[in-house]
Amino acid sequence: MSARPGVAARRSKRGRLSRSAEFDRVFRQGRSLANRVLVLYAFPRAEEGEPRLGVSVSRKVGGAVERNHVKRLLREAFEQESRGLPDGHDVVVVARPEARAVAEREGLAGIQAALAELIARARERADGERRR
Repeated sequence: MSARPGVAARRSKRGRLSRSAEFDRVFRQGRSLANRVLVLYAFPRAEEGEPRLGVSVSRKVGGAVERNHVKRLLREAFEQESRGLPDGHDVVVVARPEARAVAEREGLAGIQAALAELIARARERADGERRR
């Protein structure tokens, strides 16, 4: 897929989790990390490839407009931060109600910082488990 000049290349739909069974597998078998804004679940899948993202934003975050705004910011932040994850992982990010306030107050930078923190902690955990 080639991008137009000056327009960032977007991840294809394949880069997303879309089926309920995929979400369930990550929730049930994956490892979780959380901060006050987000919860990150990660699960290594059998096949290699770029990390795939699933997003869950409940009504506790706000109305449809606010939820969609948070989802857009999460997808964009994941696009920039996913290089910190090993290939072949499925990730589900759950937005907590505080995510709306962070999105309104700090925008992409706030959401990206919260996600980067969780990805760094997940990386540390994975490295620690490999050393054992």
